[in-house]
Amino acid sequence: MPAVRVSSEHTKTTPVEARSGLDPWVHTELPVPPKPQGLGWVHAVGPGVIVLGVSIGSGEFLLGPAAFVRHGLSLFWGVVLAITLQTIFNMEVMRYTLATGEPVFTGFMRTRPSSKFWSCFYVLFYLLQMGWPAWAGTAAGAIFFVFAGRLAEAADATTIYLIGVVAFLACVLILCVGRRIERTLELLNWVLVSTVLLGFLVMALFAVPGTTWAAALVGLVGFDLVQGSFQFLPAGADFFLVGALIAYSGAGGVANLTLANWARDKGYGMGQRAGYIPAAFSGQKVNLATTGFTFADTAEEMRRWRGWWRLVRADQWCVFFIGAVLGMVLPAVLYVTFLQRGNDIQGLGISAALASAVAGRNGALLGGAVAFLGAWLLFKTQLDNLEGMVRAMTDILWTGSRRVRSWRSGDVRAVYYTVLAVLVIWGIIAMRLAQPIVLLKLGANVAGLVLVVSSLHLLYLNTRLLPPHVRPPLWRRLALIAMALFYGFFVTLSLRSVL
Repeated sequence: MPAVRVSSEHTKTTPVEARSGLDPWVHTELPVPPKPQGLGWVHAVGPGVIVLGVSIGSGEFLLGPAAFVRHGLSLFWGVVLAITLQTIFNMEVMRYTLATGEPVFTGFMRTRPSSKFWSCFYVLFYLLQMGWPAWAGTAAGAIFFVFAGRLAEAADATTIYLIGVVAFLACVLILCVGRRIERTLELLNWVLVSTVLLGFLVMALFAVPGTTWAAALVGLVGFDLVQGSFQFLPAGADFFLVGALIAYSGAGGVANLTLANWARDKGYGMGQRAGYIPAAFSGQKVNLATTGFTFADTAEEMRRWRGWWRLVRADQWCVFFIGAVLGMVLPAVLYVTFLQRGNDIQGLGISAALASAVAGRNGALLGGAVAFLGAWLLFKTQLDNLEGMVRAMTDILWTGSRRVRSWRSGDVRAVYYTVLAVLVIWGIIAMRLAQPIVLLKLGANVAGLVLVVSSLHLLYLNTRLLPPHVRPPLWRRLALIAMALFYGFFVTLSLRSVL
C-alpha cells in the first residue's frame, strides 16, 4: 500500500509531458517571429515546399495518373478533400513544434504507455511506408526512356534495378553536402516545384481540350462527365490503387509527420532554441536539444505566437495546399488526354507512360523532355523521403536514448549518417523484391493507416499535453476526427479488396 501511495503522489507532481519518462519542458521566451514582406515570404516559408515536393512525386505523378486513366476524373472529389484534411493536419503538426521546439514524434513519445513503445511503433510505420525505395525505381523507368527511347519491359528489369540503385546512391551524396540539410532540401524543392508545375501548366494549356478541363471541374464533386452520372466510387474499381491514391494525395502518412522535423530545423517558433541537424561535409557540430520548451500565457508571448502562426498559414495554405492541388490536376488532365481511358499503366514504364504517348503524337524531343521532368521529379521525391525517414529515426533515437546522445561526443551527425547507411543497404535489397509500383502502392496504403492513427494521437497530444493557451480550437479538433474517419473508410476498402 505505501508504494502505491508514493506512486500516486509522484504522478500528481510530475509534469504531464514527463510522465512517459522523458524530461519536462524548459520554460523560456518564445522567439520573435519574422515579418516578411514581398519576396521575403519565399525565404520565410520552407517546410511546406519540402513536403509539397514529396507529394508531387508520388500521388500526383504516379498513383494519380494510374487511377485517373483507369477510372476517370470523378475521383477528384476524394483527392481535394484529402489535401484539405492534410493541410489542417499539417498545421496541427507544426502547432506542436512551434509551441515546444520538438518534432511531433517526440511529442508522441511523451504519451503513455511509454516513450519506448511509441518510438518502436512509429519507426515500424516508417519502415513499412517508406522503407521501399519505390521512387528511385520508378525514376529509373523514366531515365531508361530518355536514353532508350522506349518504355521498359519485363526483360529490362535488371537494367531498371541498376539505374534505380545509382539514383538511390546519388540521393545519399546530396545529403552529405551543404551546411543545414533542411535548407538544401528547401532550395532543391523550390526548383523542383517551380519547374515541374510550370512545365505541366504550359503543356496542359496547349494540349488539353476544353472537355477534359470540364471533366476535371465536375470531378471535384464526384461527377463523371463520360458516364453522365455521379461516380464517387467507380464500379469495379481497384480499391488498393484508389486507397493508395487517397493516402498520397498531398504528402501522406509519416511524410506529414516529418514536417515537424523540418519546421524545427527551419527555426520555426521554439525550434530556434532547439538546434538542427547539420550536413556531414560542410556543416559544423550543432548542439541539438534533447528536450523542448514552453512559454507563459502573456500578452507579448501570445502576440509572438500569432506572428508564427501567420507563417504556418502561409506555408500550408499558399504553398502546400495550392501546389498539391495543381500538382494533382495538371498531370491528371495530361494523362487522360494522351492515354485511352481504361488502360492499366502500372508497370516498369509507368513513370514514362506519358512521355511515350507525347512522343508518339508530338515527336521524340517533347517526349524526352517529359521523361526528363518525370525522372527529376521522382528522384527528388526519393531524396526527400529518404532524408525524412533518416531524420525522424535520428530524432527518435536522439531523444529516447542517453547512450546514443553520448556516442561520438554527442555529435548528432554520427547518428544521422549511421541510420542513413543502414537504410541505404536495406533499400538496395528491397528494390529487388517487387516492381516499384507495387512497392509504392504498399507504402501508400500503409500511409493511410498511419493517418488514421496519428490524427487521433495528434488530437490527444495537442489537447492534453500542450498548455491551454496554444491548444487548437474546436473546429480543428473535429477536423482531426473527420480525418481519421475519412482515411479509415479508404483503408477498410483497400483491405477488403486485398482479402
